[in-house]
Formats: sequence, C-alpha cells, structure tokens
Amino acid sequence: MEEKKSFEQQLTLRSHQVSLRHWGPRGAPIVVMLHGWMDVGASFQFLVDAMKHDWHVIAPDQRGYGGTEWTREAAGGYWFAEYLADLEAVLDHVSPDAPVHLVGHSLGGNVSSLYAGIRPHRVKRLVSLDGFGIPASGPAKAAGAYRKWLDAIKSAPALSTYESLDAVANRLQKNNARLTRDRAIWLAKHWSELRDDGRWHLRADPAHKLPFPNVYRLEEIIAIWNEVTAPTLWIGASESEAKLWNGYSDDTVVPVSREGHVFGSFEARLAAFRDIEFAVIAGAGHMLHHDDPEAVAALVESHLLAAD
Repeated sequence: MEEKKSFEQQLTLRSHQVSLRHWGPRGAPIVVMLHGWMDVGASFQFLVDAMKHDWHVIAPDQRGYGGTEWTREAAGGYWFAEYLADLEAVLDHVSPDAPVHLVGHSLGGNVSSLYAGIRPHRVKRLVSLDGFGIPASGPAKAAGAYRKWLDAIKSAPALSTYESLDAVANRLQKNNARLTRDRAIWLAKHWSELRDDGRWHLRADPAHKLPFPNVYRLEEIIAIWNEVTAPTLWIGASESEAKLWNGYSDDTVVPVSREGHVFGSFEARLAAFRDIEFAVIAGAGHMLHHDDPEAVAALVESHLLAAD
C-alpha cells in the first residue's frame, strides 16, 4: 500500500505549542483524528493510507505527546478538561465555522465522544475506535483514588529509554504481537527520538503515567453522551484487552435501541447515544487501526459518507 504524504504544522494554541499532522487536499472534507494514550498523531498513517476517498485528515499530537509541548505544571498529571479545551482550540483553528468529522482511538475516542456531547453543533459524524469509556468507579472508591494519586506524585514518574530504534520497535511489537515489523519500525521513528545521551526516548511526558485522583462517574459520562447529536460509530476489536462489550462478538454493524438496558452495562453506554452503530473488527486487538487498517477504513468511510 502506497504511503500517503503528510506534513507537520507547528502552531501556538492556548499559549501552548501544538503539532498538527495533515494528510490530503485542502478543501476536502475535514476529518480530525485523536490518538490514544502514549501515542502520536502520525500513528494514523496506516488508516489514512487505507482510505479510498479524498479527506483532509488532521491529527494533532495531544498535549504532552509527540511534537506538542508538555504541560509545564504537569507535576500532578494530565486532565480530560485540558484535552477537551485543546480539541476545541484545534477546531477553532481548522474549521471555526463548520462542523467536522471526528475520529478518536482509545483515549482519543473518549475525548471525542465527550466533546461531541459538550459541543454537539461542532461534530458532523463521530467515530470511536475501541474507546468506550472505562469501568465505572463508585463513590466508595473515591478516597482510595486520592490516596493512590497522593502517593504517586511524591516521586517523579519515568519512562524507559532504548539503545536503538530496533529496540523501540521491539517494545512496540511486545505491546502488540500483531504489529508487523515494517510497521513497528515506521512507528518507532515517530514514537521516539534520539537524544544527547545516545538513547532513544519516547516522545511523551512521563507525567501521563500518573493516576487520576478522581473516580470515573459513569452517570456524568452518560449524561454528556445523551447530548451527542452526531451519528456515531463505535468500533471494537475482538481481541482487545480493553473490551467492555462481552456478548457482542460478530463483525457486523448492530443497530442499538435506547430502551430496556441495565444502567452501567455496555448496552447502556451504547443506548446513551441517539444515533449509534457498533461494529467489531475480527482478529484485531486494541490497536485495531494498526492491525487491520483496511477493515477499519472501510467502516469509517462508510459511516462518514452515509447520507444524513
């Protein structure tokens, strides 16, 4: 598959240096893609390569990743509110007057779906790649969450370094055994950088490893998802360790009813959306856009091209 050309744009948004990666012709429909935890915008290269129609794809490196500046006051970690504000700043820059298509993977999928409920008029169509929220945490776990966070911030977190680019690729393949060697080497060049100490360092702020002090309040998340008006496609992967959707196992799109679901179940999460379909990529893991970009691209493009 031929690699589509991209370019990296550096700009200042919210008094913060941000890197945006662009593919495709200016004037084509805009698709903003948000990467996941410990990843970078360039990670969408294989998915973009597999897309058959003209799109102007824009993938920011999220705060503290890749070419985007680290948060100077990140001693306590990174917060969803900042990711949401950063996404809004990107949209203000690339499409201030018209809604865009929004595609997010994992962390990026959760940010995207929250944003689509907070600013529904700014999202035309929404796709979440293996990003369905996280397991709910009740109030009884709140004190423990704060304790864990207080303990964690007493010492600075660190990330591993590597003696070579091949070693970074080995790490990527250890994380994802389905990743081919050529893709691992390609990703390693974007996922890491050679520094003055002669070691390859991950392009990420170690503060991302810190836990959140607050619990995950599913009631609040579902209330936000209730506000999403964009037709939504959630795509899971049959071999994903992140899956919350036991009981859905085929690779066909499943229409979802908003009635008759038990609160807190995966079905209830789906039912929170007004217009949603769910599909599964068979044989793929959490990094489904690396494992089977062709299948993911076919579903994504079918959704984005569907008549409103």
